[in-house]
Amino acid sequence: MAIATLGNHSLDAVEEKRIIDDFLKSVPESRMGPDRVEYILHNVNKLQENERMLLRKFINEILEAMIERDASDIELGGHGNEEYIWMRIHGKKERVKDLPQFTEDESAVLIANLFNENQKQYLINHRNLDFSYSFFYNKRNLNVRFRADAYFDLDTLAMNMRLINLSVRPLSSLEFHPLALRSMSHNYIKFGLTLITGITGSGKSTTLDSIIDHHNKFDPAHIIIIAAPIEYVHTSNVSLIKHREVGRDVLSFKEGIVQALRQDPDIIVVGEMRDPDTIMAALEVTDTGHKVFSTLHTSSAVESIDRIVAEVNPTEQERVRNRLADVLISVVSQKLVPTLDGKLTLAKEVLIVTPSVRAAIKNNNTGEIYMMINQGGPQGMITMEQDLKRLYLQKKISLDTAIAYANNKTRIKQLLAVK
Repeated sequence: MAIATLGNHSLDAVEEKRIIDDFLKSVPESRMGPDRVEYILHNVNKLQENERMLLRKFINEILEAMIERDASDIELGGHGNEEYIWMRIHGKKERVKDLPQFTEDESAVLIANLFNENQKQYLINHRNLDFSYSFFYNKRNLNVRFRADAYFDLDTLAMNMRLINLSVRPLSSLEFHPLALRSMSHNYIKFGLTLITGITGSGKSTTLDSIIDHHNKFDPAHIIIIAAPIEYVHTSNVSLIKHREVGRDVLSFKEGIVQALRQDPDIIVVGEMRDPDTIMAALEVTDTGHKVFSTLHTSSAVESIDRIVAEVNPTEQERVRNRLADVLISVVSQKLVPTLDGKLTLAKEVLIVTPSVRAAIKNNNTGEIYMMINQGGPQGMITMEQDLKRLYLQKKISLDTAIAYANNKTRIKQLLAVK
């Protein structure tokens, strides 16, 4: 068994494995596959309280090891793990061979021990559970938070945990054009929708938190954050900030948005526009004169506009297109790109909605918008390809990386004069 050292503590898991293996002896052999996982979920609370606390403490120590290795994500359990704990370190997912290994059943016990009864039942019914997890990290004297997802992998229980930033990056460090920053400022524009888009793991939440923190330094506004789950927890400074976690504090994104109207908000942050009901609610609340920030899983500004329209019923699409054109202020589409020194840097596309862009959306001519972004530098706009070129010329990324991460391969090769 691998033994890892964290500070002065060895993560050998001898006592933890004894507790888990004693519990697993009680699982009937007839219980197989998902029935076996359900049995573990329903019965893990039969462990002694001190045993459950020891298992929870061990998970915390694994997560501390993750933080010390500068990892963004950790994977525990499931058939695919082959009994290893895996981490994503500087963008690369790899086995951590110096940490203890756990069988599928052992991992299931460790994971099941994290849940309350409602969460267990939800996981059994839906085969997936989004949740947040936090503990006090003594070494740094702060609470650390994780966004977590438990799910089934070939009838075994698996879990991903992503470390939520321990601090917020200053908005100035994200290198937006001053006019782009102005479009996001509640002081400059009191209403309107700004979208932060990108694939999973592209830093959307980090950018949103930077925007919130920016306002919290100078804007006496009421900010309501609706997310699933809540990630970074902001402390009210100049702004009053409320956090509502879907599934805990409110039943759905839609209900959170509707209820926010009765809570005297200035800024509403919607964690994700993931379904037609949420999209319609977000557009309507923006239409009432509020500033709204939200995210989408799309890789470009044009795709983001098309996705919103395509998500709703065809009979509603023209109305949604017109409403979106009226309320949309800006779109930031971003990617985290590997640098020459093995880290990650932000590449982004920025669309500012000008009268020409608004007309293109209303007339269903979104194909024209890319060239508007391409020529919109004086208004604060930039295409993903232009920003990748900037990073390449600054010698932060390689030529191959610039081409690989471009949305438009032909355009990036033209910009970089590559055949």
